[in-house]
Amino acid sequence: MASAKENYEVTSPQEDSDAVLSPVVEPEPIPGIDGVPVRWYDADRTESYTRITPFQERHDTSVEFFYKPITLTALSVGLIILAYVATTQDVLEEGRDKRRIGVYAAISSFLVFSMLQFRDGPFIRPHPAFWRVVLGINLLYELALVFLLFQDLGSARTMMTYIDPALGVPLPEKSYAEDCTLTPRTIWNALDIFCVAHALGWFGKAMILRDYWFCWILSIMFELAEYSLQHQLPNFAECWWDHWILDVLLCNWIGTYLGMKTCQYFEVKPYEWRGLRQHRGIRSKARRVLSQFSPHDFTAFKWGTATDFLHYSTVVLLLAVFLAAELNPFYLKSLLWLEPDHPIIILRLAFIFLCALPAVRELFQYINDPRKAVRMGQHVWLLLATVITEFLVIAKWSKGQFSEPFPTAVKWGWSFGFMLLVLYPTVQFGVPSIRRYVRKHKRGLEVKAT
Repeated sequence: MASAKENYEVTSPQEDSDAVLSPVVEPEPIPGIDGVPVRWYDADRTESYTRITPFQERHDTSVEFFYKPITLTALSVGLIILAYVATTQDVLEEGRDKRRIGVYAAISSFLVFSMLQFRDGPFIRPHPAFWRVVLGINLLYELALVFLLFQDLGSARTMMTYIDPALGVPLPEKSYAEDCTLTPRTIWNALDIFCVAHALGWFGKAMILRDYWFCWILSIMFELAEYSLQHQLPNFAECWWDHWILDVLLCNWIGTYLGMKTCQYFEVKPYEWRGLRQHRGIRSKARRVLSQFSPHDFTAFKWGTATDFLHYSTVVLLLAVFLAAELNPFYLKSLLWLEPDHPIIILRLAFIFLCALPAVRELFQYINDPRKAVRMGQHVWLLLATVITEFLVIAKWSKGQFSEPFPTAVKWGWSFGFMLLVLYPTVQFGVPSIRRYVRKHKRGLEVKAT
């Protein structure tokens, strides 16, 4: 009892225990690593939060300079360039459009910041900084869409003339269903540069999705969407053979086939990354430099659509976002009076392709490896926000522009498709889950009864 009382007196919060307990003295940290001082240019300043856990890769140590953080050097050089261009009269003459140059300088400064400070994504070839810039471009585009979301259509058309003075003029509506006779002449007249664009586009989609079935589903769904929306966009009106022969069976299939063959090549290709110094001869070194622009490795996507409800809903969301990303530029060019081959439209399509490459990889990693990818990647998050914001802009500007109502057949068709999307997971996942729950409940009752 006495010892217990002594212990109580020592540890009791009501007593002044500081006089009894000796303070814990922490040893002073030893400077450097094991007592050896570290020079500032040898310090490893790679913070853990700058890299997503599953995508840590080793880089080529023979070109170590290109992977070292040079943020202060880049800041100094960037400010010197800005000061020289902004204050030197022989560069920025009086009377020139300073607003345009100022916008370019602001965009360039933001992209430099993106290149230096954004987190790395899943891709490291040709360099992680390149994909940081891609993410920065996506963010700039999203901010521009948010700004346009609060503008009316007339103001947006006027703003487009600041980019290209030739814009702001209504465009004539063009229909491709004027002569639908299936003859060699009509087919030859339908072959144009857009057929090549179709094939290139589906080559890119195959490289992004890496799944034959997904590409075929999207190809057919897009043609059905053209049938459904041709009352709003006359250029969606095409001949039946243009829809199903030229587009689906020819252009889309060729692009998908070549894209999937490329994926299969990268999938079985042996990847052995040796440093530049380990290569002998100019030809060998040149091949190593060119290989820097090929993938570091390649992951075959096995989405597992029928495994569980999470994978199914992810695939449905992925295909829906892809379809929306395909339809959005057609509405934007119609509302903003842009030609189909205008550089803004082409740049938007190329930008979406670059953004979708790491985004879909991040989504696949997030769904199939949740222990490592504990949160959704930045590329997929921002691209999803971009596509949805585009849709909101189109929905706002479309009020009063498309007065013709949806045909009844279109409403019934999409309602039937939506019903199938709900019915399949109900039968595939819901009914078996209910059966398992009922069997488990019965066993529990039987155990209690015994």
